[in-house]
Amino acid sequence: MKTEQIQIVHYPTLKTVMAIENVVKDAEMAVSRNQIIAKLPTKVMRSTLNVALDYLEKRGMVLETKKGFIWTFNPNKKLETAETQGLEM
Repeated sequence: MKTEQIQIVHYPTLKTVMAIENVVKDAEMAVSRNQIIAKLPTKVMRSTLNVALDYLEKRGMVLETKKGFIWTFNPNKKLETAETQGLEM
């Protein structure tokens, strides 16, 4: 069984990841990759954007839907407490 590895040409900087984060967070509705690139203050390669969005998705900060990406991160401590102490049904 072969494991296919994707070679990443360029990793995003922290500044780029934070800019992408802000674009998705400030959007009223789901935003596509093209819309994110258009709203960023600096040019970003598509592959770099994909790496950053994959990172944010793995961290639970964004979610990819059919219409684009939406912000899902909620730093509410009460929600975190409810998740850890709540009953599972």
